[in-house]
Amino acid sequence: MKISVQNKSILDVDADIIIVNLFEGVKTPGGVTGIIDGAYNSVISNFVIKKEKFTGSFGEIYVLPIVEEGKKIFIAGLGKQADFNYKKIRDLTAKIVRTCKTSPSAKKIVSILHGAGVAGLCPGYCAQMIAEGTISGIYTFDKYKSDKKENTIKEFIIAEIDKDKFQKAKKGVEKGIIVAEAVNRARNLINESSQYLYPETLAEYAVQNSGVKTTVYNKEQIKEMGMNAFLAVGQGSVHEPKFIHMKYKPKNAKKKIAIVGKGITFDAGGLDIKPPSSMLTMRDDMSGAAAVISTIRAISELNPDVEVHAIVAACENMPSGSAYKPGDVIIAKTGRSIEIDNTDAEGRVTLADALAYAEELGVDEIIDIATLTGACMVALGTVASGIMTNNNDKMFEFIKISEKTGERFWPLPMYEEYGDSLKSDIADTKNTGGRMGGASTAGIFLSKFIQKTPWLHLDIAGTAFLEKADSEGIKNATGVGVRSLIEYICN
Repeated sequence: MKISVQNKSILDVDADIIIVNLFEGVKTPGGVTGIIDGAYNSVISNFVIKKEKFTGSFGEIYVLPIVEEGKKIFIAGLGKQADFNYKKIRDLTAKIVRTCKTSPSAKKIVSILHGAGVAGLCPGYCAQMIAEGTISGIYTFDKYKSDKKENTIKEFIIAEIDKDKFQKAKKGVEKGIIVAEAVNRARNLINESSQYLYPETLAEYAVQNSGVKTTVYNKEQIKEMGMNAFLAVGQGSVHEPKFIHMKYKPKNAKKKIAIVGKGITFDAGGLDIKPPSSMLTMRDDMSGAAAVISTIRAISELNPDVEVHAIVAACENMPSGSAYKPGDVIIAKTGRSIEIDNTDAEGRVTLADALAYAEELGVDEIIDIATLTGACMVALGTVASGIMTNNNDKMFEFIKISEKTGERFWPLPMYEEYGDSLKSDIADTKNTGGRMGGASTAGIFLSKFIQKTPWLHLDIAGTAFLEKADSEGIKNATGVGVRSLIEYICN
């Protein structure tokens, strides 16, 4: 499907579907919607609003057939103007596209540039959100379905007659396509069955699809680098662990950043095995890895002047005769000893070595992203991800940027007292504490493997995989974190 911007009036674009909008409570359409209303004998103001009682509440869509021209006008509700934001542009576009994508009569769609008029939002970012919403709206993971429904939309056009807004919108669409495709790549990786996606195949994907120089280390090389914690988690699986390092290095980079993704391609819980219901979707335990692999590909296409290292310690956490055991003491890459209190608290054990490796690269900051704790899911549900840090300035900067992308991150504390439950009689630390404050306890554990580098920890356990569709209509893998990581790095 082609997405483009045309420097034309919406009336001059030949299309099957025309998309206009109204804020809640508007009785007399203005702007482009007013132009459409005037061109069709005030049908929107006199019929849709007055007789059909269209209110303009957010997500409300009225479909108006123009029989003599063989086209339809979609009037989309934007909700209250004071509540309107960029995320709503993406959500609304995704909803419209989902409505149209299997209709043979919706091959060509033209839309106004939502938000760039009376709402006063940035035209470029509005266009980016429309592009993201369009691509998100047609997304489906139907790889294993025999009855595949074809997307019938061939072209989605944004019509903008103002030349300055048109130029900004063109750039916005270009970036939106890159970002949306990155999110969908992450979704595909996460939705893929662990029967086919395991450490070796994830590494192969990274080599072929990261868009940057990628080095994959095997078991013997991982051992030589002293990553005993990472190796311990993977030793119960028939699939060999792989350590993946992707590198984007532009000329004259102004800073260096490492993004580290948890890469447990399937988590059975190890010998502390999960109950069947909890294991069912554990192919998603590599959502952090999917996010960083997809992000660095997008970064290589957007070319910011930031050196980026994407790091994944990929393995499976399986029960077997060779699996690591509760009570084992493991010496991590930093020399710090870990008593294994629970083999199902494995992600933090692999990240301990991955974070230490990242810091050795001499980067200016480190961000890890992981489906780390059920406790974060209990605390924040599926609406927000947790964020923890050793640098509050970096954290609040990231939160502010993520709000623009429509992804929510909520700060969780790492008070010293949370670390008390990690004290061990036989090692430097245990890998898990009690039930209370589990997300913060995990953050404290990870912080012990960072010496001095500014660091953010993103716990996406509740937001990475959804049982019910979100506001974009996405169910199962969401690709959360990709948008925020890209925006943060590019800024």
